[in-house]
Formats: sequence, C-alpha cells, structure tokens
Amino acid sequence: MGRVIGIDLGTSNSCVAVVEDGRPIVIPNSGGYKITPSFFAVSPDGQQLVGYPARRQAITNAANTVFATKRLIGRRFGSAEVQRSMELYSYGIVEGPNEDPRIEIVDRTYTCAEVSGIILGEMKRIAEAYLGDSVEAAVITVPAYFNDTQRQSTRDAGRIAGLDVLRIINEPAAAALAYGMGRDAEEKIAIYDLGGGTFDMSILEMSDGVVEVLATAGDTFLGGEDFDRRIVEHLLAGFEEENGIDLRSDSTAMQRLKDAAEKAKCVLSLRDRTEINLPFIASDGGGARHLSCELRRDELEALVEDIVDETLRSVERCVRDSGLSNEDIDHVVVVGGQSRMPMVQQAVTDYFEQRPHKGVNPDEVVALGAAIQGSALVGGTQDVLLLDVTPLSLGISTYGGHFTRLIDRNTTVPVNKSHLFTTTRDDQAAVKIRVLQGENEVALENDLLGEFVLAGIPPAPKGEPEIEVSFDIDSSGIVSVSARDVATGMEQSITVNSKSTLSAEELELLIEENSLFDVEFKA
Repeated sequence: MGRVIGIDLGTSNSCVAVVEDGRPIVIPNSGGYKITPSFFAVSPDGQQLVGYPARRQAITNAANTVFATKRLIGRRFGSAEVQRSMELYSYGIVEGPNEDPRIEIVDRTYTCAEVSGIILGEMKRIAEAYLGDSVEAAVITVPAYFNDTQRQSTRDAGRIAGLDVLRIINEPAAAALAYGMGRDAEEKIAIYDLGGGTFDMSILEMSDGVVEVLATAGDTFLGGEDFDRRIVEHLLAGFEEENGIDLRSDSTAMQRLKDAAEKAKCVLSLRDRTEINLPFIASDGGGARHLSCELRRDELEALVEDIVDETLRSVERCVRDSGLSNEDIDHVVVVGGQSRMPMVQQAVTDYFEQRPHKGVNPDEVVALGAAIQGSALVGGTQDVLLLDVTPLSLGISTYGGHFTRLIDRNTTVPVNKSHLFTTTRDDQAAVKIRVLQGENEVALENDLLGEFVLAGIPPAPKGEPEIEVSFDIDSSGIVSVSARDVATGMEQSITVNSKSTLSAEELELLIEENSLFDVEFKA
C-alpha cells in the first residue's frame, strides 16, 4: 500500500497531514494555508466550490453555500439538533428517504455524507498535489462522542471521496498521539477538545508507545457555532430594538451577521472590545439601515457562560469515569479552535488547577495524530499502539421496553461480548433483535442502530430456548451484531446500518457519480 494520509474532518475547518521521513507534517493547500474551510457551494453559474472560494462567496450566495454538515451527518431529520440547524443555517435542509437530513441547493439534493465526501476529496487532492502521487488510503478522525451511525456515515463519506478508510479514530486520541510523539515518560493526560461544532473530553494514559483511552465524554452538538449564534442573537435583538426590523428571514443578512460574529469572537480573544459595523444590513420606508455597535469581552463571556459550564460538566463526568482525580492528571492539552478563547482557557485552568500545555497547535494536532496512526497501520516507523474506547453503551431492547446493556461505555475496543436471552411466549418461532446505543434504562430513549429477525426457533415453552446475542466493535468503533439459537445453531447477523445512513445501493451510486466529476477544485 502507498502513502496513508490523516484527515481531520472538522465542522469549521479541515486539515490533512502525512508522515515524511518519520515526522508528521501538515500539508498546505495551493493557497499556502494549512487549514481549509469545510465549506461547499454551487455558484450562480453552476460551478462547484470547496474551501476558501466557497467561504468567500457565502454572503452573496448564502442559500447555496453549505457549512457545518458535520453537525448533521448520521442524525435523523426529526432530531432536535437537525431542527435547530434548520433555524440557524441559510441553506435548505429537507428530509431524505432514509429519515436523514439532506441538503437542498440550486436544483439538487445532497446527502450529508456526500458533502463531507466532497470536502474529503479536496483533502485528498491537496495531499496528491503535494506528494506528486495518488493517494488511496486515509485515517479519518471523528469526535469521540460520535455514535455508530455517525461513524458509519463518516466512513461512507471517505468512500465517496475515493479513499480506503483504514480506520476511524477519535479526535482526542489523535491529538494524544501527536502530543506524545517522542515522549518516553509515563503520563496521564486530559484532552479538552472544543471545536467548531462538537466538544470532546478524554482522559488517556501514555506509556512505552501505548496510548490507552481511559474514559471519554462530550457533546456532538456543542462548539464554536454555538458561541457565534449567541453573538448573532445579541446583535439581532439590539438591531430589532433600535430599528423595529427582524432580520431573521433575510438569509443574506443572517450570513453577514454570522460572519461578523465569528470575526468579533476571534478579535475578543486578543482584545477587550471590538466594533461591529454592517452597513446597509436592511432597508425600510425610512431608507437604508446600518448595524453598528461595540461588543466587549465581558459581554461575550456573559452570553456564553452556560456553554462553557456545560463543557465542564462533561469534563467532570469523564474524570469520574476514568477512576482518576484531578491530582492524577500530569498534563492538560486543549484542542480545537474555540479553545483559544481566554474564558475557555481559564475555565480549564481553574478546573484542573494547572495551565494547559502550549506545545501543540490546536488546529493541526488532530490531523498530525491521524497521520501517525495511518503510518503505524501500514508498517511505518511509528511504534505506537492506540487503545480507544466506545463512547456509549450498547445493548438490545428486552421485554417490557427495557434497555439491556451488553457493552458498557468506555470499554476498550476492539471488543466482543455475548449474553444469553430467551423467549417471552410459548412456541415463539422468531425474535426481533433491536440494537440500541445510549445510557437510558428505557429502550425507546436510546438511539436505534438497527434491527433484524432470528427465525426458525423450534417450538418450546417460553424461557426454555437459549438465544446467544453477540456484539462486536472493531477498532474504528463500527458495530456488528449476531444472534444464534443455541439448540439449532441457526444464526443471523448484521453489520449495524441505521436507517438514517445510506443504503448500499445509494452509496455505490454516489461513489460512481463523484468519480465521474473530473473537475478542478480550487484551494
């Protein structure tokens, strides 16, 4: 196998890296930038744009510019997260045939996996231009708290991009690989990963080239996008109070506000106050209306205090699940662009009573770790073993609507576990196995990953048949489930494929369609 690249597929920005001469490096795009915006657009003349060109025209072409699809991938259309996104984003989100959210721009509907695949394809092209050779394999990172459906969808996106996805690894684990390269000391580290759309917290132990994840926690719908939204809401309220105009239905105005909010947030990480000026943001009978105001750092901190507090609740749960105390943590590493905010840095410092480690670039470290893992998988020089965990408990629905766990959260993967079940009615000839992921004792409150039927059970009184259900989770966190009637040996198994993911036929069609698009994507 040739070179393996590592890709950090981010909500706001993506990054690609490779191991060169035994050292991981981030590959710049043709514009010289080491990160590429995770934006996709179709211009008015029908041209597909990725990265900076897509982002630059987002205000003038708001309805046809797609961003933050990482927050939608692998979810059901009816979920609260998708419904919230429909209120926030300027592009159309519609329900797909698999109850999944899909992106509607111009005259076509795109799946979230397809949009992510287009962005991954750009990362592939950036790497190929740098290496001067084709790239076929990659390690792709995902938030540690992604469930099985989201991981499957990300793997599908890689296939659409023309990549053999050797492994899906968690972002904090990738960051730990990059942080720990060249370090021989035995350490326990905490990775606080606050990115554009997701938050992860992981506790890891590093020793003699082994990186073992002890516990993880997080929120796949909490990140910099929420900080931006609080500023936008603040600006909307002030403008409406002053001018009596509600801008929420104006997609261009909303995109201008979002762009201004993100810029103001970044400035306030360096300064105490900033000016926000958006001329001609609206008009009415009195003529043009302009938005002009000052935003102070303390105002921003008041707006987002509860979001930062929410991340600390995940931190507390993760530390507790790891079986360690704050005093046991040797180093704290912050990852993700939003972690640059002084308030976030101070919150992490106060919680762990130590300053975060400053030796890593929060935008690049995850891609570097993915590249290290990719090199190790193909026999490269990286002598490293990554032992990750499953972020959520896995089990099945049992009689009475209960959730019976077979694998608890924070169990090291790969793992295989089995348990015996039985029938609930006399002469029951078949059982339905409903595979669930989550932490609620009530089955319906957890995520349904898939279901299948084991038939051919011989007639017998209830409680007598023995049905062995086995769960297998591979190193990428992908789940397979089998059920076997012990008496007859009759078996049924599936690799879990949620209804909200792409069908095999649709995935193959998208792979073929994207391979036919021989277009040049600008960096």
